[in-house]
Amino acid sequence: MNKRKDIIIIGGGAAGFFAAVNIAEQHPGMSVAILERGKEGLQKVKISGGGRCNVTHAEFIPSELVHNYPRGEKELLGPFHSFMTGDTIAWFEERGVALKIEEDGRMFPVSNSSQTIIDCFLNEAQKHNVELLYNHAVKAIRTNQSVFFIETSQGILECDKLVVATGSNPKMWKVLEDLGHTIVQPVPSLFTFDIKDKRIKGIPGVVAQNIEVKVRGTDLVSEGPLLITHVGMSAPAILKLSAFGAVELAKRNYNFNIEINFIRQEADSCLDYLKNFKQDFAKKLVVNSTQFDLPKRLWKQLVLASNINESQRWAELNKQQLEALSLQLTEAVFNVTGKSTFKEEFVTAGGVDLKEINFKTYQSKCIPNLYLVGEVINVDAVTGGFNFQNAWTGAYIASKSIVAV
Repeated sequence: MNKRKDIIIIGGGAAGFFAAVNIAEQHPGMSVAILERGKEGLQKVKISGGGRCNVTHAEFIPSELVHNYPRGEKELLGPFHSFMTGDTIAWFEERGVALKIEEDGRMFPVSNSSQTIIDCFLNEAQKHNVELLYNHAVKAIRTNQSVFFIETSQGILECDKLVVATGSNPKMWKVLEDLGHTIVQPVPSLFTFDIKDKRIKGIPGVVAQNIEVKVRGTDLVSEGPLLITHVGMSAPAILKLSAFGAVELAKRNYNFNIEINFIRQEADSCLDYLKNFKQDFAKKLVVNSTQFDLPKRLWKQLVLASNINESQRWAELNKQQLEALSLQLTEAVFNVTGKSTFKEEFVTAGGVDLKEINFKTYQSKCIPNLYLVGEVINVDAVTGGFNFQNAWTGAYIASKSIVAV
C-alpha cells in the first residue's frame, strides 16, 4: 500500500463516504482514502431510521431547515443555500437511489432498507477508486503545515489534505484538541425522559397527538406527539425538548419538572368546557366520557388524578374537582428523574467549536488544509433526518473546496 495519499478522510460513516466519493468523482486524478477504525464502515447508516435510513427531511427552505438545529442554526444557513435537501435527493437519484417522503416529512429510500444507501456508497467508492482502509484507528495527527502525518494502528500515512468526519468520537476530539482546536464538551442530545408517576405507570404505548411541554424554570418549550413508555415519555415533543435543552438539562443532572398541556388550551378555557360537559353529560360516568380527542386510557388516569372516582358522574362533580381536572389537562406537572438513549441513535451536543470553522469551505481556521464535517463539530439536530442532511451538506462543500484548490 502506498502510504502517501493526496487526500485522506478519517471516518467511514455517512459524511466520510459522501466527501470521498464527491472528491474522487470531481477530480479523478487525486488519490483518496478513507480510514475507518472498525472492520466495516457506515454502521450508523445501517441502524438509522430503524434500519431504513432516514436520509433527509422534506424541508426545502434553508431559513426553515436551520430551525431544526439546536447547535449550528446560524452557521448552517449559508451552507444550506449551497447544498440542501433538494440537492441530496438529486444526488442519490442520479446514482439510482429513489427517495420517498413520509407523512411526517422524513425521507427514506423507496426500498425501505438502509442497505440501499450503503450499497450506493460502496459502489461509488469502488467506481471512483476510493481506497477503503478498515481497522485503521487513528492515534495522533502531526502536521508541518504542508503535509499531514497520521499515526494509525497500521502505521503512519501521509497526505496533503485531511478531512475529519468521525462523528461524536471523544478520542478524535482529543487528537484535534492536541492540534490546537477548542472542543465544546459533549453532552447527550437526543434522549427520552425517565418518569415514575402513577398517572402513566399502567399505560405504556399511549400516544397523545398534539401536546405542549415546558421545562419548569426555563424558557424551554416544545410541541407535538407524546408517547408514554415503560420508563417515562418519548416521541417528537420530548426528543425536540431534549435536543434544544441538552446543555441546560445536563446542568440539572437530568432531574427537573416538566409541565404538559395535553389539550393546548388555557386552564380557564378548559374549565368552561368542563362546566358545559357537566350539564351535557350529567348522567354519564366521567372516566368513560373521554373528551378533547385524548386517548381513553390517558383521559381515565387524568380524571382519577383529579380526585374523581370511577363511579362518579358528571353531575356529581364539585367545583374543586372540575378545577383539578382542568389543571391536569392543561398544566400537568411530572418529575423527570433521568434519561434514556433514544433507540440506537445516540447523538451528542459538543465537538469542535464552530468559531474555528470557515463555513464557506468547512476548512479549519486553525490548521490549513484540515476540513471538519458532520458531528465532529458542535452541530446536532432533532430527530427526522436532519443530522444526515448536515453531514451531506458539510461533506459536499468541503469536497468542492478541496477540489477547487
